[in-house]
Amino acid sequence: MRRAIFPGSFDPLTLGHSDIIQRGVTLFDELIIAIGTNAEKKYMFGLDQRMQFITAAFESEPKIKVHTYAGLTVDFCKKMNAQFILRGLRNPADFEFEKAIAHTNRKLSEIETVFLLTSSGKSYISSSIVRDVIRNGGDYTGLVPDTVCTS
Repeated sequence: MRRAIFPGSFDPLTLGHSDIIQRGVTLFDELIIAIGTNAEKKYMFGLDQRMQFITAAFESEPKIKVHTYAGLTVDFCKKMNAQFILRGLRNPADFEFEKAIAHTNRKLSEIETVFLLTSSGKSYISSSIVRDVIRNGGDYTGLVPDTVCTS
């Protein structure tokens, strides 16, 4: 079974994330959306709420599972018996950052990282931009799946 982990904080889930998930699920037998937790990070949305956003958005896709984890992503991959990490790339800066992480993960384990380019119409969307729009009372509905808007 080809199992991949798509890790992130998903604070909140965006249309960019959804784009990568919808395209990535076609490449693997199972895709685990892994919500990373970091006690030192302050999130806008609680863990339960982020889980709800993602679970509701992909409830009709049986190949998608949603889990939370703490610690190294490669350790979570081993625990879940996943052979791949899926990552989305929006721009050259993302590539440079993600390349360094992929090389480190490869050094720590035999895990392969698979990169997908975010669709051009969604490449400008980031969780930090969405949070800024929300904080300032802007209309964020065109940046996130409906499950985030209705919660």
